Amino acid sequence: MSVKRLVLLCLLWASAGALASPDIQHWTLDNGVRVYFVESHELPMLQISVVFDAGSARDPAGRNGLARMTAAMLKEGAGNRDADGIARSFEDRGVQFSVSSKRDMTLLNLRSLSQAELLKPAVGVLRDILLAPTFPASSLERERQRALVALRQEAESPAAVAEKTFFRVLYGSHPYAHHPAGDEQGLKALTREDLVRHHREYYVGANAVLAMVGDLSPRRAKRLARRLAGRLPRGRPAAALPEVLRPDSAVEQRMEFPSTQTHLRLGQPGMHRKDPDYFPLYIGNHILGGGGLVSRLSEEIREKRGLSYSVYSYFAPMRVEGPFTMGLQTRNAERDKALTLVRTTLQEFIDNGPTEEELLAVQKNLTGGFPLRIDSNQNIVGYLAVIGFYDLPLSYLEDFIPAVQAVTAAQIRDAFRRRIDPDKLVTVVVGGER
Repeated sequence: MSVKRLVLLCLLWASAGALASPDIQHWTLDNGVRVYFVESHELPMLQISVVFDAGSARDPAGRNGLARMTAAMLKEGAGNRDADGIARSFEDRGVQFSVSSKRDMTLLNLRSLSQAELLKPAVGVLRDILLAPTFPASSLERERQRALVALRQEAESPAAVAEKTFFRVLYGSHPYAHHPAGDEQGLKALTREDLVRHHREYYVGANAVLAMVGDLSPRRAKRLARRLAGRLPRGRPAAALPEVLRPDSAVEQRMEFPSTQTHLRLGQPGMHRKDPDYFPLYIGNHILGGGGLVSRLSEEIREKRGLSYSVYSYFAPMRVEGPFTMGLQTRNAERDKALTLVRTTLQEFIDNGPTEEELLAVQKNLTGGFPLRIDSNQNIVGYLAVIGFYDLPLSYLEDFIPAVQAVTAAQIRDAFRRRIDPDKLVTVVVGGER
């Protein structure tokens, strides 16, 4: 059987490897890398995620886009391999590899069969990518042009314009204000030396989390962790991010855009990952606008009045307060009506909170669906990365269902009244003439 066929069969069987309550093992390497491991032998596969506190919040002034460009360039050359050599090394062994960079973090993900003759060389390539990226100048110019083209394309999308404007207005001078993709000025200013400096400062042991799930014994997992990440320089953890300032008053920004639909974004700074109000806000938002077609916002705006096909709200918890966002798109002529209705629905929810029936329905939905969220090694490794990066308790997955069940309607009302002020919303309106 070919390697690629075996990988495909393993992926088809992935749901059979679900762990109802993963046993998370945790240790720290001598250079400060924090390792999180779940042993799972249902499939002959290993899922690896290496996470660095090296997202766009670390971009220096005038270099917006540096973190994402550095991440994109990692696979363009490492050690004695060029981009084609890296790609062939993974493809020939049926290995899946990806890199992504967000506001808080940069992640490198690898999925491989656990057979030593396949896993060992794959880990060797990943180690070279972590330790010795070459950042070739020709690739940098190509990636720069690709990123600039993507920026121009996003400038033609009212949804993208609304999102970027919302973050910029909401966060002001905070590092979360700019988009991870950067801006034209920052991308054009980037040099190879900027990438080398960013990598040297942030891709270090004290700033890293290594998450692994799959077909390894604990002893073999410890050897692999040392081989993969044990040679990273220790370095220092990234500095604490500045506090997010909440708006003193409502802010509204309207932007004319040649479109038949208007895109609306409303919100405030929301919560961070270790927030004591996490579960009341999370569950309350599910009732308000995070629960799809059965949410309050969907009922009022879509079902009763047909003002929008999709309307939503969400909290995006990050290292410090990520945004609480409400959004929709509607016909230009209906935007003021929809805007008023979103604000009215939010105010009513804050004033009165959820009904007991709504709360019970959401709790059943979240607890009943939770096993599906940890039904594969890929899902579990994602949770391990979050647990490690945000320093959450090892019992986080085990505690999730009891925490959801313990939330009361009174706690939701209290949390929303303290944390969300309808009179101080940031509002962004992007659309054409009515």
